[in-house]
Amino acid sequence: MKGLILSGGRGTRLRPITHTSAKQLLPVANRPILFYAVDALRDAGITEIGIIVGHTGDEIREAVGDGSRLGVGVTYIEQEAPLGLAHAIGIARDFTGDDRFVVYLGDNLIADGITRFVDDFRRTAPDVMILLARVPEPQRFGVAEVDGDRVVGLVEKPAVPPSDLALVGVYMFSPSIFEAIDSIVPSARGELEITDAIQRIITDGSRNVTAQVIDGWWKDTGRLEDILEANRIMLDALVPRIDGEVGEDVRIDGRVVVESGARLQSCVVRGPAIIGRGTLISNAYVGPFTSIHEDCCVRNAEIEHSIVLENTRIEDVHAKIESSLIGKECVVCTSPLRPRAIKLMLGDHSRVELL
Repeated sequence: MKGLILSGGRGTRLRPITHTSAKQLLPVANRPILFYAVDALRDAGITEIGIIVGHTGDEIREAVGDGSRLGVGVTYIEQEAPLGLAHAIGIARDFTGDDRFVVYLGDNLIADGITRFVDDFRRTAPDVMILLARVPEPQRFGVAEVDGDRVVGLVEKPAVPPSDLALVGVYMFSPSIFEAIDSIVPSARGELEITDAIQRIITDGSRNVTAQVIDGWWKDTGRLEDILEANRIMLDALVPRIDGEVGEDVRIDGRVVVESGARLQSCVVRGPAIIGRGTLISNAYVGPFTSIHEDCCVRNAEIEHSIVLENTRIEDVHAKIESSLIGKECVVCTSPLRPRAIKLMLGDHSRVELL
């Protein structure tokens, strides 16, 4: 069995961060989201993985390489434009060949992995198996109607959802899916929808489409609040570890990871939190559910429930920063000049809340 990770999306809901970074490489607990998808497939016994890439393909290739560091072998498959999930799957048919395969959306996180579902797919051998989760806003997702474990209908982002069962970003297919993809036409938004292809198989009636409802947490990390929540959940499972330099005047509470080369001076770090390699925390407070990446500086500032990407400086900020996603090589500081003023340089789609 092979795996297919879809990493070609543009991440429009996370702009401006995704103007310069692939959304699948945004860090959760200081680790790219995409790596968790690779882990899930590998742990399910799938080590041949194809990654669909688009305009951020070079960045993803640099991060993942040939996959050997993650215990897998990776083949990259170019998608010329984001033309829908079914299109992305369709262009991978030479990679998957006659094998059954698992599709994993590269910006999704499933806490408990997918091993038991993949094992069930191997054992029961349906033509299609989809994973579902009960959600409060099903109109944001593809939605399924089920009869027991049998799927009887699918609809993409319906205004009036027929159920609260949303499609989780994991699908399992036999090669019969390609015939269904070849028979559908683009939707109103100009994309080949995987829900339409699966619905074609359901309507045909000769093949078996089943579903499993996950009972652990799942996150589609396409929005700021979702990626912060995913960060919170992953940090909550941290195993404490102190590899960096911690001064005598530092207080550490709860589950905290301090990576090698990090330095903590005159500060409080309250976990769960992770401080990346080469980062300096000085005269500062780092609160729960915060990930600070490598080679950052947090000095004379307070931050919690946030994600800070690499090479960023936060200094002399007199209000607590919270529920924030701060990109690479940013500078957040207070100007010493008077009259006192707030100075901003913001990209498209930025959002700033000031006290």
